[in-house]
Amino acid sequence: MATGAATTPADPSRSAIFDAVRADRSGPVAARLLHLVRSDDPVVRGEVLDLLDGLASGVPWPEAANAALERLTDPDEEVRRRAARLVVHAGAHDLALTALGELTDPGVRTVLADGLGARIAHLRADPLASVRFLAHLETLRVSSPVRWPTLDAALHADAREASLHLEGVGRDWGSALYRLGREQHTYTVTARLLAEPATRDVGADLAREACHDWRAGPVELLPLLVRHCGQGASPAMAKALRTASISRAAMHAHGALAATVPFTPYPKARRPCPDSTPSYDGASAAALLAAKPVGVGRLAHAPAVFGALLDAGPLTFRQAAQLYNLTFRWPGRTQAVCAPLWLRHAGPSALPRLLALVTPHVGEYTVGEHYLGCLAAMGRHARPALPAVTALIDRRDRIPVNDSTRDAETELDERLLAAALDTRRAIVADATAHHHPPHPGPGV
Repeated sequence: MATGAATTPADPSRSAIFDAVRADRSGPVAARLLHLVRSDDPVVRGEVLDLLDGLASGVPWPEAANAALERLTDPDEEVRRRAARLVVHAGAHDLALTALGELTDPGVRTVLADGLGARIAHLRADPLASVRFLAHLETLRVSSPVRWPTLDAALHADAREASLHLEGVGRDWGSALYRLGREQHTYTVTARLLAEPATRDVGADLAREACHDWRAGPVELLPLLVRHCGQGASPAMAKALRTASISRAAMHAHGALAATVPFTPYPKARRPCPDSTPSYDGASAAALLAAKPVGVGRLAHAPAVFGALLDAGPLTFRQAAQLYNLTFRWPGRTQAVCAPLWLRHAGPSALPRLLALVTPHVGEYTVGEHYLGCLAAMGRHARPALPAVTALIDRRDRIPVNDSTRDAETELDERLLAAALDTRRAIVADATAHHHPPHPGPGV
């Protein structure tokens, strides 16, 4: 603790502490940590409480909860807040609820209420605005639509004062609205919050959450954010504007308007520079494949290699086996680029199997762009996959993504949406071109 190693992620000392405590919560390492909660140094007390919180992991740990209870009235504010988090995370929910009713420190009471979740839904008349807000929010999560207007009004009334002690008021409100499927209500609530200077930053946080959750959020809310930005964007407004700028549709519709206010747009995703594709003829492509095993799992420049062979004539049995393995054995980018080649080799009879292989992956954020590109390369042959592509385009909310930040997750959804739109255009255009061949010119 003295050197800071115990609180440094991935440090061997920290890992050793975690291993020892997880192996024996009543052992000497755990006992030493619990003793250090009473250290004279507030920095040490806070760091130990944070370490214990990471070790609690939601599993009941009465000794840690009791140690944290003693620090709910600590002279240091940050120590008190960390202690409040640990009481809840160590599973002492009844003790936390009792402390919530007895203590007066607004910061501690807010942390306790936030951690207790649905257990504080009955505290809608609490004297502290942040606790009332959380109680109304928990009630909203399980309420029928008939109660929504009343609860919305109560949340709005407490939003500004609640934000003094509770971080993420707009974010948590937006999350609750999203889980209820209340997209249009989210835009209405955001507009009301943005219209009032006292709640503008809460509205900006809610707007940002809406942009993360709903594809139409940036289009709906970017003009409102610009209108209420003023001469200088607050940090919350700047973040909301940056998130909204991720949307290609929003920037297409409102880019000129957004340029009138000071903020830094989200950087465009950098496309990896494509490797220069070597030129192959039938002989060089055949020589390359001859050096590869039949069960080859990956092949750089597969379209160029097999394209050259297919241009020269039918594949040999061994080459066809290699293409088969590349196409059908393992999902991923290689499969996506090889599927159109197998269609070219095997003909229309292979189409149902290929579409059954490819179509389920179009909505996966890790490989969806590759599979959509595969369908685009198939052109009119991929028409049976159009419903899946259109469903991906028409969804109102973002695809489920797990990435480093919510902004990065939103960018991934935007990229997948753009790829789906390109794919639909390619399929429809190819089908139309073949259904209506060009009219021969005069004299032909």
